[in-house]
Amino acid sequence: MQAPTEHAQGNGVPSDAKASRDASLRRALVWVGVAGVSAAIAFVVIRSALRRPPADPTTQRIEALIDEANRLLKALEEQK
Repeated sequence: MQAPTEHAQGNGVPSDAKASRDASLRRALVWVGVAGVSAAIAFVVIRSALRRPPADPTTQRIEALIDEANRLLKALEEQK
């Protein structure tokens, strides 16, 4: 029976266990990176979707006219 191969530093940790631990750490870091990139993309998409275009005077005037027309229609309905 052979003794397990030890790490070159001689710390008593078999190289199979170290390789497994390294692979697990690498896999975890990859998933952390994937999650970070996904979060960043989601943040940018949501932020751009919620951004309102700057209000221009024409749009404001049209909205004011629509509001005035709605008030006048409501006043006519109340007079009936």
